[in-house]
Amino acid sequence: MFEMAADFAKFNTEFEILGGYLSPVSDAYKKAGLASAVHRLRMCELAVDQTSNWLMVDPWEAIQSDYQPTALVLDHFEHEINEVLGGAERPDGSRVPVRIALLAGADLIQTMSTPGVWSEKDLNHILGRFGSFIVERTGTDIDDALSNLQPWKENIYVIQQLIQNDVSSTKIRLFLRREMSVQYLIPAPVIEYIEQNGLYEEDSTADGKGKSRTIDGSGRASPAVGGSSKS
Repeated sequence: MFEMAADFAKFNTEFEILGGYLSPVSDAYKKAGLASAVHRLRMCELAVDQTSNWLMVDPWEAIQSDYQPTALVLDHFEHEINEVLGGAERPDGSRVPVRIALLAGADLIQTMSTPGVWSEKDLNHILGRFGSFIVERTGTDIDDALSNLQPWKENIYVIQQLIQNDVSSTKIRLFLRREMSVQYLIPAPVIEYIEQNGLYEEDSTADGKGKSRTIDGSGRASPAVGGSSKS
């Protein structure tokens, strides 16, 4: 997802991607089938350490005792990057604010367009203040998903998958529970870590069904992407 977003930003926008963050949800999310936050953090770290020189893992959300809505997670990145670090440094030594955006799959944006799942306040904060890059996913009608999000359409960037990739964390967990190979679907160090710690060994047909619809709009946080405008 991150590489597709970086290519999209490079060729279709005036943004310059400075970095991307994986932000695993905390154990308080209580989704069926998830490993503990400690394990998920470590797997994310192994993945980016071996495969990327611009992706990072932020532990803040994962270590919280309470569930953190997406809007608050984006606020966290805004505070740490633009207030604590002072934004991005230009070649002349001056500093400029970094634009924070949400990177998500089309399935998440579809929940945002479903009445009653997200609050108007959170939608305005996430899509109005920050904006989002959305990667198309098989089985999701992106036009239908965006139909109820027209007030924020200028802040939503839809990324087409030029090479279709239907891999998801839910499918990876299902393969592992059925003792099927996930070689080349996720980084080798992550597979080794999963095997060493005996993760996802119990078969479950209920995997991925634990997400509940919420009235307050506190949706699951997805990775945040930082960038600055070239203009």
